[in-house]
Amino acid sequence: MTTRPDPDRPVWVIGDVHGCDRLLGQLLDRIAAARAETPADLVLVGDYIDRGDDSRAVLARLPDLDAVCLLGNHERMMFDFLDDPLTRGNRWLRYGGLQTLASFGIGGVTETTQGEKLERAADALRTAMGQEMLRWLRDRPLQWTSGTLTVVHAAADPQMPLNAQSDEVLLWGHPDFLSLPRTDGAWVAHGHTIVPEAGADAQGRIAVDTGAYMTRRLTAALISPDGTVTLEQN
Repeated sequence: MTTRPDPDRPVWVIGDVHGCDRLLGQLLDRIAAARAETPADLVLVGDYIDRGDDSRAVLARLPDLDAVCLLGNHERMMFDFLDDPLTRGNRWLRYGGLQTLASFGIGGVTETTQGEKLERAADALRTAMGQEMLRWLRDRPLQWTSGTLTVVHAAADPQMPLNAQSDEVLLWGHPDFLSLPRTDGAWVAHGHTIVPEAGADAQGRIAVDTGAYMTRRLTAALISPDGTVTLEQN
């Protein structure tokens, strides 16, 4: 990879939030101050819910942001739970759904709950979230592009054009994403895979997920048209 990331104008990219509303609020305050000085786009890579304790608060603040909010695989798992709790619900509960339910005041289920209890929990979550929030969340895009930079949740197949990626790859990843460079000059900023330190590598990737729910470090990368990547963390 010999090119540099070159968005049309500066863009802030925030990594996986996972219910860490306090960290998100602090980071957004600092980004807002920076955007007041230098106009910039703002993109969140998805996974707003699960694992952390305040998924409800995170979801409540997102629609009012001047930002692009992508869909993450955890939101997709939640939709699976809502749409088919009996056969697809336990997977979500195992990967953080219990914490999201608790943030909405819904209990009485475990990772192994079956039958009517799952259906009741899905109904309760649907009611607690409300149709407006659910419609907004289901309408989230899977990628965003500016100049030579594309932001996705998880990954992109490095041997396929960015406009030909499958939903599965964008949300869940691709086996070659972290090992093969792109050859089309495009750069991909992404979350999903926790890294010790965020930043760009030499193969066209910019990682921004620093595991906020575990490390208490939520990261944003400011990617500028001159190719520089500046990090902001809690």
